[in-house]
Amino acid sequence: MTTNKIAVVMKVRMTLSLPLIFLLMISGVFGQVWKVFYKTRSICALKGSTVNMSCSYTYPQQYTLNYTFWTKRCDGEMQNLKAYPEYKDRVEYIEDRQNKTAVLRLHNVTENDESEYCCRYIIEKDKERWTDQPGIQLKVSALQVKAPQLVLEKERVNLTCETTCSLTDAFIWYKNGQTLKIHSKTLQLQSERSDSGRYSCAVRGHEHLPSPAVSITLMYPPKSVSVSVSPSGEIVEGDSVTLSCSSDSNPPALNFSWFKENQSSAVGSGQSFSISSFNSSHSGRYYCEAQNKHGSQRSASVSVSVKVVGHLAILYIFIGLICGAAVGVVIFLIWRS
Repeated sequence: MTTNKIAVVMKVRMTLSLPLIFLLMISGVFGQVWKVFYKTRSICALKGSTVNMSCSYTYPQQYTLNYTFWTKRCDGEMQNLKAYPEYKDRVEYIEDRQNKTAVLRLHNVTENDESEYCCRYIIEKDKERWTDQPGIQLKVSALQVKAPQLVLEKERVNLTCETTCSLTDAFIWYKNGQTLKIHSKTLQLQSERSDSGRYSCAVRGHEHLPSPAVSITLMYPPKSVSVSVSPSGEIVEGDSVTLSCSSDSNPPALNFSWFKENQSSAVGSGQSFSISSFNSSHSGRYYCEAQNKHGSQRSASVSVSVKVVGHLAILYIFIGLICGAAVGVVIFLIWRS
């Protein structure tokens, strides 16, 4: 091949290669290096807390960074967040130009803050603007305790600290304002009477933002049923006697029945049972039964009897009077002598 032919072939090859080289340069300079990176695409934040959203970015070395800012919804005008009245005094920008990172710190987040947020940077006095979509989707969650308000004794119950989006932090539980040693999303109760109280939950690190408290009331059948007698001393025939029944139950017992031992049917009803003119036929052992909608319990029986004042008692009184008179006469005769 002659020298002229070789020169022509090389020229043609160079001519064909120039567009490819140019495209590669454009791709390298204006494609790969103009970029915004997000560490995460979705964040769940607790209502009232402070949340950080971060990005990193690259741009051609021949340019100089002017400033970075964050936008909401990442479309349209992409206005600086600090220009919105609702973000006043709640938005903070943290820049690290050496490492090419930018952080949006949003304080006291509310449900209205739920949106997509994008990082944007400006090069050399608006010469170039750059952002990437999609940005970071912010979800905001409040805390709420889900639990039944009325719980039957011995019934296993779960209380759940509910969120509207997934919070990865550990949970903290409170009973009547006191911290419990439970750090899971669910609190399990064995339903003892001591479990009654007000329960709330919080997220570790945000203990100052607890959920509203929920009251748990334990229901149980009557227990510790007992009978009291009035008057409590000796009962004289003809006296009025009242027996009262008491119990510990929730809800309070409303149905009371009275029984006398060795009798098949009830002798009375109501929390108090009265006998207006007590006599020996009423003497015996009595007990009550208290009942609410969750069950019933009987009391121990108590003995109620009338004090006997009969002919033998009168004889004893008469003998006592005679003996007393005789002693008086003897003393008088001795005194006269």
